[in-house]
Amino acid sequence: MKNYSMIFKSILGIAFIFCAAFVFQSCAKKITFGTSDVVPAAEGFVKVKKDANNNYNIDLTLKRLADPSRLSPPKKTYIVWMETDGSGTKKIGQLNTSSSFLSNTLKSSLKTVSPFQPTKIFITGEDDGNIEYPDGPTVLSTANF
Repeated sequence: MKNYSMIFKSILGIAFIFCAAFVFQSCAKKITFGTSDVVPAAEGFVKVKKDANNNYNIDLTLKRLADPSRLSPPKKTYIVWMETDGSGTKKIGQLNTSSSFLSNTLKSSLKTVSPFQPTKIFITGEDDGNIEYPDGPTVLSTANF
């Protein structure tokens, strides 16, 4: 009888772990950036998750995004933008590209919180980091989500 009880508890524990993993995974949307004609080697994704305060946590990760000075024409910085349903286009932040000590793969990331629900994320090359609206070429973009 004890063997059945231990087996049942083991199965119940494994089922709980799978359910918990599914719930946590389903809370955040992971959206990949499309292939770019401007920086074709760049790839990445953005995770969007609504928090308990009804804000949206935005976590962007990119690799192999060339320095903006290598764009044609050269730019000084990358700016990340989001489109929203009712509030238009909003600036999220500025990207810095760096390489790690053991790897020369260029990596960029940005974490921020917004009260607006994003429907699309895109990145432009810009001459000035203090602009309020996109002006330069779009280098990477997600589809609408």
